[in-house]
Amino acid sequence: MNPSTLPGGAVLRPAAPGDEPGILACIHALAEYEREPDAVATTPEDLTRALFGPHPATFAHVVERDGEIAGIAVWFLSFSTWTGTHGIWLEDLFVHPEHRGHGYGVALLRELARVCVERGYRRLEWTVLDWNEPSIRLYQAVGGRPQDDWTTYRLAGDALEDLAAGRRKK
Repeated sequence: MNPSTLPGGAVLRPAAPGDEPGILACIHALAEYEREPDAVATTPEDLTRALFGPHPATFAHVVERDGEIAGIAVWFLSFSTWTGTHGIWLEDLFVHPEHRGHGYGVALLRELARVCVERGYRRLEWTVLDWNEPSIRLYQAVGGRPQDDWTTYRLAGDALEDLAAGRRKK
C-alpha cells in the first residue's frame, strides 16, 4: 500500500520500524480512555518483535501528522471455518483526542476494509466496550453491526496458568 494523504496533511501508512514509541503512546492513551491506565505491560521491544520480527503475526497502520503518530489500527489475521477464509481482527483503533474530527478513524477502518477486499477476506471484526458510545456511533456509521448473540470469553493470569497445568476450577 502506498501512503494515503489525509486532511491536514496527515499520512495513513503501514507501520514501520521506528513507529513503536508512537504506537505505544496510543496504546497507553487508549488504556487510559478505557479506564485501565495501569494495564499496559507492552514495551517498544515487544512491538518490534510482534510487528517487525522475522514472522510477524501482528500488523499495524498509522496516521502520521507533523512527524507524530496521531492514530493507530493494530490488527491480526483471524480465520473463519464457516467461510474458509481469513479475516482481520482489529485489536486496537485509537486516534489521539486532539486529532479527532478529521476522519482518521474512518480512514483507518476503510484501509483495513480495503485490505480485506483486496485479499479476499470476508470479515473485519472487533470488540467495543458497551459504554463507549462515541466509538459505537462511529462503527455504526461505517456499517458495523453488533453481534449480540456472542459473548467474548477470556483466559488470563492464574486461570490461564491453571488450565495449562491441568488444574480446573470447581
